[in-house]
Amino acid sequence: MNNKFKIVVLAITALVAIVTYINPVFPREQFLQQAGTVLLVALLLYDLRKRWFSNLAFLGIALFLMLHLVGARYIYSYVPYQDWLQCLGDWECLHTSRNHYDRLVHLLFGVFLFPALVEFSRLRVTSRQVMAVLVAWLLVQAGSLIYELFEWGLTLVLSPEDAEGYNGQQGDLWDAHKDMALAMLGSTVAAGYYIVRSSLKRGKLFAE
Repeated sequence: MNNKFKIVVLAITALVAIVTYINPVFPREQFLQQAGTVLLVALLLYDLRKRWFSNLAFLGIALFLMLHLVGARYIYSYVPYQDWLQCLGDWECLHTSRNHYDRLVHLLFGVFLFPALVEFSRLRVTSRQVMAVLVAWLLVQAGSLIYELFEWGLTLVLSPEDAEGYNGQQGDLWDAHKDMALAMLGSTVAAGYYIVRSSLKRGKLFAE
C-alpha cells in the first residue's frame, strides 16, 4: 500500500496543530488537553511503518485529531463556530446559549474512529466482519466511558475552575451522559453502514 496519501494527511494534521498553537487563547488548558493527541499521533506514525490501517481508517483518525486540536485551542467551550459559519448565512439554529462544538466531536468520535476500530478488530479479534463491527461498536462505548471517567477523576484533583475549563460542562449536570449518548449514536450509524454494506456485498449478512 502506497504511503503517499497517509503522509499528506499527516502533514495537513501537523499544519493544523501548528496553527492552533499560534497566539494560544488558553495556553495552560490547551496543553492539558493534549494527552490524547500524543497517543493518536503516535498511532498514526506507527501505522506509517506497520501499515495496519486503510487510507479511510487513517483519514478518520486524522480528521478526529484535527477536530480535537481545534477544540483544544478554545477548550471546546469557546470554539467560535457561529462566527465562522456566518458566511453561510444567519442560521438561527446556531444562536444557542451553549457552545455545542464538544457535542459534535463526541458524535464524530463514534463515526471517524469506527473504520480503524473495525480493521483493528478484524486483525486482532475476529475475521468475521459482523463480529468485528460489533467489537468496534463496543470499543467506542468503552472508550467514551473511560474518557468520561477520566474527566470525573480530574474534578477530584483539580480546582473547580481548572476542572470546568478542561471538561467543558458549561453548567450541564448531564454533560457526560449526553456525550456518551452521542458517541453511541455516531458509532451506531457507522455500524449500520458497515452491516448494510456487508449485506449488499455478500448477499448474506452473517456469512463470511
